[in-house]
Amino acid sequence: MLDTVTNRPDLPAEIARRRTFAIISHPDAGKTTLTEKFLLYGGAIQMAGQVRAKGEARRTRSDFMQMEKDRGISVSASAMSFDFANYRFNLVDTPGHSDFSEDTYRTLTAVDAAVMVIDGAKGVESQTQKLFEVCRLRDLPILTFCNKMDRESRDTFEIIDEIQQNLAIDVTPASWPIGVGRDFIGCYDMLRDRLELMDRADRNKVAESIAIEGLDDPKLAEHVPAHLLDKLLEEVEMARELLPPLDPQSVLEGHMTPIWFGSAINSFGVKELMDGISTYGPEPQPQSAEPRQIAPDEKKVAGFVFKVQANMDPKHRDRVAFVRLASGHFKRGMKLTHVRTKKPMAVSNPVLFLASDRELAEEAWAGDIIGIPNHGQLRIGDTLTEGEALRVSGIPSFAPELLQGVRAGDPMKAKHLEKALMQFAEEGAAKVFKPSIGSGFIVGVVGQLQFEVLASRIEMEYGLPVRFEASQFTSARWVSGDKQAMDKFINTNKQHIAHDHDGDVVYLTRLQWDIDRVERDYPDLKLTATKEMMV
Repeated sequence: MLDTVTNRPDLPAEIARRRTFAIISHPDAGKTTLTEKFLLYGGAIQMAGQVRAKGEARRTRSDFMQMEKDRGISVSASAMSFDFANYRFNLVDTPGHSDFSEDTYRTLTAVDAAVMVIDGAKGVESQTQKLFEVCRLRDLPILTFCNKMDRESRDTFEIIDEIQQNLAIDVTPASWPIGVGRDFIGCYDMLRDRLELMDRADRNKVAESIAIEGLDDPKLAEHVPAHLLDKLLEEVEMARELLPPLDPQSVLEGHMTPIWFGSAINSFGVKELMDGISTYGPEPQPQSAEPRQIAPDEKKVAGFVFKVQANMDPKHRDRVAFVRLASGHFKRGMKLTHVRTKKPMAVSNPVLFLASDRELAEEAWAGDIIGIPNHGQLRIGDTLTEGEALRVSGIPSFAPELLQGVRAGDPMKAKHLEKALMQFAEEGAAKVFKPSIGSGFIVGVVGQLQFEVLASRIEMEYGLPVRFEASQFTSARWVSGDKQAMDKFINTNKQHIAHDHDGDVVYLTRLQWDIDRVERDYPDLKLTATKEMMV
């Protein structure tokens, strides 16, 4: 690992070898395919499945929900651990689809770095930009992978320029593509002076790597056609003149991103990217919490829940809380304090995720992500510690942008529906509001596709057909203030008041005008569009 000048002591070797990162991108940039190849190189799977592969045997490993398999998109963020060289990678794959962005935002609170995947033909797309902004808020180091170079793609300088301008970050090339589209034969590794050649015949084969002594080595001409070689020499010379050299400290501070070029589906450029994550990616970082920060080298275990997934295994009504360990050395069977309820909790069957396979985690270290099966005690934003009352902060919950009423197909099953909705609310898959007046629930989501996912999951996991119907409300705001002002406000606006699954007061609105009116008439109250996920 590169020495960063800080006054923090060196981490224990077992923690220092952890690299915990998320992959972010616009839908279809090839993120799930890249995840597959990571697992392939990490030896976690023998054969990578393409997202829309034929037959059950070749389904991608990281998409486990039925809907993900049907549509070929990732809907829920999944976590995977595997070893690569001397490192332990904890990789969190996030949904790229903007309808699931809240899941992604929360996931980014649990990682130390992000790998941004962009499509060589499309460059920086809207969703990439949004996710990048979240990384920027948290100063996350970012490594970039420009995918699909084996298809027609844009000029390399143009791609780099677009990243620099749109995302306001310095870009330094770690590799340089040779040819493009059909002519793409590989990359020149600018960090190690190697020629990496792509094998189009076998997609699961690691690229051939040839060591060369700089760009004037005659060996280059044996492997690279003359017209491509001239262009390569000219472009690399320009790149070295015009673009900043790689500064590891600047990468760790989030001001610079190294970019690798490749083709994930052809397993090309992936290994170089993984070497880059090992070398330039950060070790587990301190976690912000109240009343003090949690350092990874602390002896006592602390961790926080950033995601809850219900019914991962449809045969068992289980709920797994994904916990990012912030400090210490966790051992199976440990008793941890659940800070929100102040109750001790024996963690007897924690799991590690190797893609869709899980195994019992006998131990885990700061930086690791473990799953804790539970029956609803653990919620997003909860902190678990060895006794100290720490609360990890900064896990957001956003006001939904779409609201709809929901009814069970069978009116006799209203109770079951309530249970299913509460389950999804705690999982963070949707906001569920119970209006003060009238029966029924209002469900709020960030994107339309989430309604379809919810309906299909309620039917599959609970055997309950449901229908969503239009609601008169268009947005929701959390209300806070002193009790007297709150009571007066609630009594006057009964038809707009609801409670979320935590029991917090929510103001449902039809128009922006409603919100402006409340802010004008009730200056002591605060309406917010986000709520911190902790108690």
